[in-house]
Amino acid sequence: MARYGCMTCGWMFDEDAIDEELNIEDGTLFKDLPADFECPECGAEKDEFEIAE
Repeated sequence: MARYGCMTCGWMFDEDAIDEELNIEDGTLFKDLPADFECPECGAEKDEFEIAE
């Protein structure tokens, strides 16, 4: 599993973590998020995320 960071504000999406606020289940892959997914912090679009190391 991987973590993806918003290139605008740095918010992290972790595929291994449950995010109850966003109704995202544990183990959800970033690629499986809806095309209209936006960063909950700044509203950046999904294509503005990159894999975090």
